[in-house]
Order: sequence, then C-alpha cells, then structure tokens
Amino acid sequence: MFKNFTGFHLVEAYHKVSHAQKYHPGRVFTKSLQAVIVLIVTLILWNLPSSVFGIDGLTVVQQRVIAIFAFATLMWLMEVVSSWATSVAIIGLLLVFTSDSGIVFMCDEEKVGTLLSYKDIMASFADPVIMLFIGGFVLAIAATKTGLDGQLAKMLLKPFGNKSENVLLGFIFITGLFSMFVSNTATAAMMLTFLTPVFKQLPPEGKGRIAMTLSIPIAANLGGIGTPIGTPPNTIALKYLNDPAGLNMNIGFGEWMLFMVPLVIVLLLISWFLLKKIFPFTQKSVQLEIESNMKRDVKTYIVIVTFIVTVALWLLDSVTGINSYTVALIPFVVFALTGVITKYDLEEINWSVIWMVAGGFALGYSLNASGLAEKMVASIPFGDFSPMFILILSGVICYALSNFISNSATAALLMPILTVVCTAMGDKLDAIGGTPTVLIGIAIAASSAMVLPISTPPNALAYSTNLVDQKDMARIGIIVGLISIVLGYILLYFLGTCHLL
Repeated sequence: MFKNFTGFHLVEAYHKVSHAQKYHPGRVFTKSLQAVIVLIVTLILWNLPSSVFGIDGLTVVQQRVIAIFAFATLMWLMEVVSSWATSVAIIGLLLVFTSDSGIVFMCDEEKVGTLLSYKDIMASFADPVIMLFIGGFVLAIAATKTGLDGQLAKMLLKPFGNKSENVLLGFIFITGLFSMFVSNTATAAMMLTFLTPVFKQLPPEGKGRIAMTLSIPIAANLGGIGTPIGTPPNTIALKYLNDPAGLNMNIGFGEWMLFMVPLVIVLLLISWFLLKKIFPFTQKSVQLEIESNMKRDVKTYIVIVTFIVTVALWLLDSVTGINSYTVALIPFVVFALTGVITKYDLEEINWSVIWMVAGGFALGYSLNASGLAEKMVASIPFGDFSPMFILILSGVICYALSNFISNSATAALLMPILTVVCTAMGDKLDAIGGTPTVLIGIAIAASSAMVLPISTPPNALAYSTNLVDQKDMARIGIIVGLISIVLGYILLYFLGTCHLL
C-alpha cells in the first residue's frame, strides 16, 4: 500500500485487524485442516490413473497441470494463505514438476511428455500486462508523493457546491475518476479521510452519513471498470484477449475507455440516485473543506506533465502505434531519471497484486503450452453448449466468488478456463457478441461484487468507520451490483453484435 497516501492509517488499521483475525487460534486450526484437504485432493489428482480423466492421450505433465490447477482453485477459494502466496506456490510447483528445469527423475520428457519451458513460466512475472500494472502504480506513487492527489480532489469537488446531494455526487464522481488510475483501496482511504469534516456537520441521527460513507466503496469499485489498469480483473481480461498466441484481438487502452467510461458514468449516476433515495439527507447543505499539501516545485510539474502525456498516449495508442504496455513504462523512466521517485518509493508498489496476477498467468500458460487446453477442447463438447448458458453461468460464478474471495483470484481462476471454452465454441459466441462479452463480462462481474465488508478492501474500509451496518452495505451492494452486471452485459452484447469491439 502507498504509505504517502492520505488516509493510509485507515488501510494500516484494516490490515492489522485482518491479520489478527487470520491468525486467531481458532482460525489457525481451520486453516490447517483446509490445507490438509487441499494436499489430499492435489495428491489424489496427481496420482490417479490418467484414464479416469476421460481425456485421450493425457500425459503425466498434463495430469500434473490439472492437479496444480485444482490446488490453486482450492487454495484461492478457501483462502488458506494469501492469494499472492498461492500464486508463488503455483509458479514454484510448475517449475519443479513440469518444466525443463524440474527435478531430473520426475521430469524425464520421454516418460512424462512434453515439458514446459522454465523461461516462459518465469516470464509470467515480466509479462507486458505486469508492466502495465507497474506503470499505474508508479503514477499513483508520484501523485501522492507530491500531494497532487489532494489538490486534484479539492479542485474537482469545488464545482459541486454545498448542497448535500451535490456534494455526495461530487464524492462519487471524484472517487470513480481516481480509481480508474489509482488502487481502489488507496482511493477509498483518501476519500474517506476527506469526508471527516463533512461527517462533523451532518446530524448523527440522519442517514446522510451512511450515504456519504457507502458512496466511497461503491464509486471505487465501479470506477475501476473504466480503464484496463483500474482493477486487476480488467488487466487479466486484456491479457487473454490480446495474447498473440491466443485470441489476438488487439483491444487497445483507448478502445477500452471509449466504451467503458460511459458505462461507469451511467453506473455512478444510478448509484447517486439510489443512495440519496435510500439514505436521504436531513441536512440540505454542508460546507466542504479539504486541505491540500501539494508541493509547488519542479517535480510536481514533472508529474503533472508526465501524467497528461501518459494518459494521452494511452488514449491515442491506435494513432501513435505505441501500445499501452510500452506507454506504461514512460512515467517510470521519467520519474526515475528526474528523481521524482527513489528506490525507497519502489517499496510502495503493491507487489502482492503483481505476484497474484503472475501466478494466474503461469497457470494459463501451463494449460496452453502443455497441450492440455487443446485436448480439453477435443475431449469436451464445448461446441454443443449454449452461448447464453456459458455467459450467465460464468457471470454468476464470478459474481458469487468475488463477494467472498479476491476478485483478482477469481479472474485468474476463470479467465484461462473460459478462454479454452470460448476458443472451442468459435462462431457460436457471435450470438451473444463474441468472446469479449464473456471475458470482459467476467471483469465487470468481479468489480460489481460489493455485498459484504469482505468483498473488497474499499468495502472493508468503509465498514471500519462504524458508520454503516452490514445490512445497509448488502442492500445497496446487491442493487448496484446487479444493475452494473446487467448494463455491462447489455453494452458488451451491443458492441459485439455491431462489431464495434
């Protein structure tokens, strides 16, 4: 997390509580039992006769990939350890037991089948999509370090005036805008801190405080849909859609924003309408005061110019020919050379998210490179499945899982499997708008899961203020989440059937 971020104390407190709950004696016993279950299931799948799987010509390496995939699924679902730790384990297991740099007596290619390239497995951590993540993190660190974030919030909120409902709309839009480019956790922490002077003016017995508090996680979750770097599921979807060795759809950063930002704006407006109706203000106006500590020096202006240039290049990638992954490294280069960020600032990059995503990519690579995906396509009649059934089932599973486990883990788990399914179904998916409807739909469903305090970090941060009850969060979370999924899928269907995506 970014220690320079306004509101970091909220994030720190949230992580301390989470850590205390995770290592409570009762939880330790439960987690140990779950770990044993995962180990038993993995070993059974590892050692079963290959004929049991019903896949013709299944090699030992491919069977090991199945076992490792099951291991990843159970570990992520049960959250036996942190999601990023599971991803590291995935990469380690693939390297040791399925690669050309694995244990000699267990990785004899003549006996176990074609081995995976250890270089390609390790390259999961240097995938272009990972560079996109790092570029986004670096921009956020620079903005917070110079105080640009607070100054932007102050400037952007000012036009909304002092009417309570308009101030609510301002917080929703600014939070949504920030979360398109900055971690939604950091955005939520910052904006909740800015709400403190507002809370002092609102009567405790009114529902205005609830509306204001819930507006932050809702806007942070929805805002991330707007850009490929807004939330990990978006970037994971883009990885599989643009993979040259796979779907190779060449969807650009600007193209994503062209269609998704309008969706986000509509969803934010709907959220504002629902919040002010369900939790009406008793006090009609508030005085908004936000202190800004922006440093007015050369480095700040370097950050401003670089930010503008980077976003412009992302939007014009189809014109310049520079893809979004390459553009993401430009701010890194500029800030490193000018001293805007130092080696100590690099510690603030959210490496756990990067490891989480890299493990998912390694899993996807193993399915394809081992030939398992191809054999699954040949053995399972995906072509006979109903496109609408696949669309609804994948969306429901993603939404359900993302309410209880990391949406990054959910996307990392579902994307490679759905890529195989979509490839096998081919032209049949045209009836629902094509492959992007399914894969980007997963990203939207993941971001729409906001029912519980544990569903997303922004939800947890808002709940930790003690200003909202879980039932209130669930009520608005279900309504906004379902509307988000429905409108998102309608948009994707329209874009796909009109060949705009």
